[in-house]
Amino acid sequence: MKHTIATALAIIMAAAMPAFAMGRQPSQEVVSIKIVSDTGRTFQAIPHDDFWKGSTHIFKKYLVARKGEKYGIIIGNKSSDRIGVVIAVDGRNIISGRQSDLAGNENMYIVNPHETVQYDGWRTSQDQIHRFYFTDETDSYTVKTFADASALGVIAVAVYKEKQQRMPQLERKGEAPAAGTPLTKKAEQGADRALANESAGTGFGDARYSPVITVQFNPERAPIQQTLIKYEWREVLCMKGVMRCSQQFGNRLWDDQYAPYPPGYPKN
Repeated sequence: MKHTIATALAIIMAAAMPAFAMGRQPSQEVVSIKIVSDTGRTFQAIPHDDFWKGSTHIFKKYLVARKGEKYGIIIGNKSSDRIGVVIAVDGRNIISGRQSDLAGNENMYIVNPHETVQYDGWRTSQDQIHRFYFTDETDSYTVKTFADASALGVIAVAVYKEKQQRMPQLERKGEAPAAGTPLTKKAEQGADRALANESAGTGFGDARYSPVITVQFNPERAPIQQTLIKYEWREVLCMKGVMRCSQQFGNRLWDDQYAPYPPGYPKN
């Protein structure tokens, strides 16, 4: 399977692709987004909001993260058109590592019609990525590397349809999931923010072979879809009321208990 990546440094060539229907009646994603663990389990997602901003359909969800688990981002293109996807984790483009605004001039991956692909880490070279895993904020890649917690705990995907002309982009080869080719500019420092112990972030994990090549793709100016996934530990989502988490109470006539010592009584 080939996976493609888009950059803003391309030369325009090739023919036009069919346009997306822009009707607003169905509340459906052009691109499906799932977060999966290495065991194949899909992390629980909880819908939060669904609205339009201009020509962009925005989906917001919560996700239950599990500390220490490696994860991948599965993207399914439901359309008959090739699309470009800008992917940012904790506010950083997963190809370049630069602070992301989900803009069309950022590095992006290309997904072919009716194709499903998986992206598993931060791209550090043309042939290598480093795995995503859920971790504490202080261990997260964005905080440790850029001191940037401005978008911590958010997995974001912006979907772009293709103009009539295409720009060279990156395309993955081989069995491993695709990832973008990084720009070698120094990433800007993020604003300081007080660290919260309960915050979840994404770490910079083990290396994996993941080659890419450049293909051509010229994105439209505005995305047709944005999916924003705010991931938190289960306890935090329970505390915020996002999830209904029933508290387990003991049974005073059933559970085994021993008689307590009186106050001040010496214990053996």
